[in-house]
Amino acid sequence: MANTYSWDCRTVDTYPTLGDNADVVYNVHWRLKGSNGKGIEDVTIGTCALATDSIENFVAFSDLTNDSVTAWVEAALGADKVAELKASVDAMIAEKANPTSVTKYIS
Repeated sequence: MANTYSWDCRTVDTYPTLGDNADVVYNVHWRLKGSNGKGIEDVTIGTCALATDSIENFVAFSDLTNDSVTAWVEAALGADKVAELKASVDAMIAEKANPTSVTKYIS
């Protein structure tokens, strides 16, 4: 079974005003969570700056959704970086499922 992934892109930094627009998102604090479907999960986090120099198709802040901002983040990061992040999460999940090192305590 392949791992599944979910993005949380709900935390954003905004410019209160930029040109004629209000609450313009310029930075997204994202979390990418992976799950193997057997109770093992892991997450990686980061930020992604968004270009605001030429805003076409501006979306009002009240109309933003996690899905729409996730699409912006994936586009800004690019397919190769998204694949790299998912591979990193996969590796962390694999390590949890089959650890290569275990800390033990001597009594």
